[in-house]
Amino acid sequence: MESVSVVLAMLLAVIGSGYLVRVLPFGVPLPLVQIGLGAVISGVFGHGVTLDPEMFFLLFLPPLLFLDGWRIPKIGLFRDKGTILELALGLVIFTVLGAGFLIHWLVPSMPLPVAFALAAIVAPTDPVAVSAITSRIHVPHRLMHILEGESLLNDASGLVCFRFAVAAAMTGAFSLANASLTFLWVALAGIACGVAITIAVSFVQRVIGQRFGEEPGSPILVNLLLPFGAYLVAEHIHASGILAAVAAGVTMSFVELSGRALATTRIRRAVVWDTVQFALNGGMFVLLGEQLPEIIERALRQAGPDASLTSWKLFGIALLISLALIVLRLVWVWVSLRLTLLNARRQGQQVYKPNFRLVLATSLAGVRGAITMAGVLTLPLALPSGAAFPGRDLAIFFASAVIIVSLVVASIGLPRVLRGLEVPEESTEEAQEDLARHNAAVAAIGAIERAGHSHLGDSEHADVHASALDHVRGIYEHRLGTGLGPHEPSRIRLAEQAEREYRLAALQAEREAILALTHQRNVSDDIARKLLREIDLVEARYR
Repeated sequence: MESVSVVLAMLLAVIGSGYLVRVLPFGVPLPLVQIGLGAVISGVFGHGVTLDPEMFFLLFLPPLLFLDGWRIPKIGLFRDKGTILELALGLVIFTVLGAGFLIHWLVPSMPLPVAFALAAIVAPTDPVAVSAITSRIHVPHRLMHILEGESLLNDASGLVCFRFAVAAAMTGAFSLANASLTFLWVALAGIACGVAITIAVSFVQRVIGQRFGEEPGSPILVNLLLPFGAYLVAEHIHASGILAAVAAGVTMSFVELSGRALATTRIRRAVVWDTVQFALNGGMFVLLGEQLPEIIERALRQAGPDASLTSWKLFGIALLISLALIVLRLVWVWVSLRLTLLNARRQGQQVYKPNFRLVLATSLAGVRGAITMAGVLTLPLALPSGAAFPGRDLAIFFASAVIIVSLVVASIGLPRVLRGLEVPEESTEEAQEDLARHNAAVAAIGAIERAGHSHLGDSEHADVHASALDHVRGIYEHRLGTGLGPHEPSRIRLAEQAEREYRLAALQAEREAILALTHQRNVSDDIARKLLREIDLVEARYR
């Protein structure tokens, strides 16, 4: 019963953090507020939640990574695939080597394989943590796409390096050839699982729905279960469940573009996923804060027998490791960028030379989060000989410190580095939106005309259909700004803005009138709810 109380307290902390972050000064980031509330919960209940890392991975990561893969812009992902792969593969290996040797030098009592394992698990950035930080900061679109793509793909490389470093610590042996082959299998099989399962489930669901029909909530529930299925199947064949969940999300975005899902299903599904994302995002950071006091206590206890490690030195080493990760990332990004520009010049391409502040922002945005936390907790408790796994509690402490420091540095540094930074527009996002709105409105008017011809022959109700046709056609012509005239983006946006203002005012008046009738008992509750839902759905478009 007490465990249930702790879980409920954590959910309340997630809810409260959304309000508290708006009250606190200096723009304190939401993840740090949630970590603080988690630490408070630990103090109130006097003990931490017993965390099973495998269960943590299964419950939290697949749905969040699936959603990130689903919603990430695919054009940006494929356009910058070279840069993303350099960060997701090359930077991870560079970080493992650089940070691994540094950690072993700073803490000689930690064996080199364990130091490499720690470096491997803090190497991947976390898409959830990156999104949590950048949601309150204006980040150039292209940089954001690169950061999202990197954080979605670098988990596999980091976790494979982590797995082999742990194996080396357990057995004292390491094979580069085996590691390379395992990485290829883990990555490619994981991606294949995600793609195949999503396509298969979508096909079966469509066939069954067309033949027998389906309950309204069934497609949403299937969609929620999809990332878990992809993750479990991939893990069963010893592939990357994380990449399977990401690949399932990317594939789902293409499946959705087939347009077969009903509008009501898409609206309800978006609401459900937004709720799931908010709860799981916040729950991860609250859980980290709840575990933090016990992590610090165990690390200090383990450092006790080592006379060279005082508590202050322990915290200093944690800070040095965190700063070293930023420096390693900065060096890699700068060198990689110089090589990319040099190669582009050799091919005669016109290149944009980024401001160094943009390079620095890319380095500061390497935020760590749930994957680092859950991964480091999977360190074995003992060696095959039965002796305690060396440096386990210290590794967990350093990984937790890296998460917190990366959040703090990104929260403080990114707004200052990006303030006033001018970068070229990503491309023609606004023009693409104008083109899509224009073509959609023209297509809609054509469909209205064709539908009208089939009803205007009805002499009894011809005037009703003619009036309705003119009304609906007028709405779309108004959105075009100049009827069916030339495509004028400025007039389209002006028409949209004016329509939004007037429609919101009208919808609010409609809502107040319905509520007044309900309070006077002239309209029943169920009819009021039906009409208010219609108003809410229309208002959602303009909000």
